[in-house]
Amino acid sequence: MAARARIDHLVTSGTFALDGGTWDVDNNVWIVGDDEEAVVIDAAHDAEAILTALGGRTLRAILCTHAHNDHIDAAPALADATGAPILLHPDDLPLWKQTHPERLPDGELTDGERVLVAGAELEVLHTPGHAPGAVCFHAPSLGTLGTVFTGDTLFAGGPGATGRSFSHFPTIIDSIRDRLLTLPPETVVRTGHGDPTTVGAEGPHLAEWVARGH
Repeated sequence: MAARARIDHLVTSGTFALDGGTWDVDNNVWIVGDDEEAVVIDAAHDAEAILTALGGRTLRAILCTHAHNDHIDAAPALADATGAPILLHPDDLPLWKQTHPERLPDGELTDGERVLVAGAELEVLHTPGHAPGAVCFHAPSLGTLGTVFTGDTLFAGGPGATGRSFSHFPTIIDSIRDRLLTLPPETVVRTGHGDPTTVGAEGPHLAEWVARGH
């Protein structure tokens, strides 16, 4: 069955806090679904804005690319408003508990798992490095060329930051090389912050990133 799903996008604003520092950030929130049902990828900052964008559709799940506070701060409120489960890779529970110590996620995301919504299939790719439980969601049937939602693992211009707690530069390089750059080059990369890119646009720069280090 062909996917009925489309990708809706909104940007929400708030703060990112870790290791005693706080920064103002704009986050991409991705909604995948049709007119009846959807999933949200990264419930960032503003549950009301996300609810408005959903427009009354049934929310099947809140999918977390990782558990830095700016990607999950609105997740419990969105879950309470919709009844949708929050799903997170278990390796990111220590980060999750920094933001929501009294409220655990409702379920786990596992490598290779497939999330189905509106005829589209999103495969979970465990891509640690920016965070231990970071995941990406590969959806080959979405858009004209396929899509991967990378959270903060891969951006236009390079890998996500690895200079803070729970992160590791060699690990994120391994994740990008082995899990993302092996996807078709035309695959659109939809990121946690900023503009999209493609796998083919980023792949040739891997050696530069390694040489530069983070």
